[in-house]
Amino acid sequence: MAEAGFAHFSAREVAKRIGYSIGTIYNVFGSYDRLILAINSRTFQLWARYLRDRLADAEDDRIAALVEAYFAFARDNPNIWTAIYDHRLAPYETLPDEFAAQRSELTDIVVAEVAAALPPSARDAAPRLARSLIATVHGHCIFALNGSFALMGESAPLDLAVSRVREAIAAAA
Repeated sequence: MAEAGFAHFSAREVAKRIGYSIGTIYNVFGSYDRLILAINSRTFQLWARYLRDRLADAEDDRIAALVEAYFAFARDNPNIWTAIYDHRLAPYETLPDEFAAQRSELTDIVVAEVAAALPPSARDAAPRLARSLIATVHGHCIFALNGSFALMGESAPLDLAVSRVREAIAAAA
């Protein structure tokens, strides 16, 4: 996935590279979707570790460090990062609990940082605000990576994202 990206990913190629048959891959994972879910959930775990490492090195401005780490992970791992958003389950399928738990680790980090930035009286709003801020930062990040901001003449999308996050936190406080 890291090499080819989602659009060119192949379970058959995975099987070939590890010396297994395609049937074995499907026996282990159950379906192509579950294989992709496993890969994407692993990406969420790597991303969460990346955020924790960056936050551990953060001096005073943990919110800026968090947003910068979001951008940096996406920039440094474009194929696995976009695969998370390119794969969709069928409408009648739900994300298995094991994968949901792995993915929630990333959101939990963001919620904790947003909560810490809010006064105690506003901390109950942190989970909902964090989800909205993830969407805001994601939009800025994807526009930065795909060149949309450059086409609009914007040269500092990371700064814009940090500003929007700070504004939202200040408004919630």
